[in-house]
Amino acid sequence: MRLTYDPDVDAAYVYLVDQIRPGGVARTVPVDSLPSQMVINLDFDASDRLLGVEILDASRVLPPELLGRDGPRAGGSE
Repeated sequence: MRLTYDPDVDAAYVYLVDQIRPGGVARTVPVDSLPSQMVINLDFDASDRLLGVEILDASRVLPPELLGRDGPRAGGSE
């Protein structure tokens, strides 16, 4: 598992697989039952396996050390 963070768009992505090939995401499902203003999308492949989790407005909902602001974990392996 690995987390990447793009501060320009304030989005984090948790990869649950080693890599996602171009066209590998067959379906993106927004998670609707979250607190307001929190957006999470789940990416699935054609076999309905969960590939990754996109977290928008990440700096508001994730600890800074996960985003690489106070620690070395962004982009690394878990």
